[in-house]
Amino acid sequence: MTIAVAAQPRTGRALVTDTEFDTLAAFCADEYGLERCVADRVIDQALAFVYVMGTTGEGATMAPSQLVDPGWHTLILHTGWYADWCREQFGYFLHHQPNSKVRTRGLMTSVVDRLRAAGFEVDEQLWGTAAECNSPACCGDGPCC
Repeated sequence: MTIAVAAQPRTGRALVTDTEFDTLAAFCADEYGLERCVADRVIDQALAFVYVMGTTGEGATMAPSQLVDPGWHTLILHTGWYADWCREQFGYFLHHQPNSKVRTRGLMTSVVDRLRAAGFEVDEQLWGTAAECNSPACCGDGPCC
């Protein structure tokens, strides 16, 4: 008899070392005025987002949410590290080509679906797809909910 064990969703955080994650999250918190617990969530989702774009080649049809975008900017601002990480993960440098003007709930739902399809945990409050999401504060109960 074979027992199937459901795989746990992976995290963006697992794509980098603990030291790299801490450096990125601390920078994101400081640079964008976020509480560290929020910056941790943002960086986690940004890493997953960039990884999915890079491994699928579908970056032109994806966009980060307004709340996840500072995470991608944080990655890019660590240019040397980001360039090396991109080459290691998907073999090329993934450029940031802003398309924030097309952020819609439909697009964010599509991005969330792609993240899930790639096996990543999704923080729906950061993507504006949570049923209880209360934009622009997102969750309405404070930044760490």
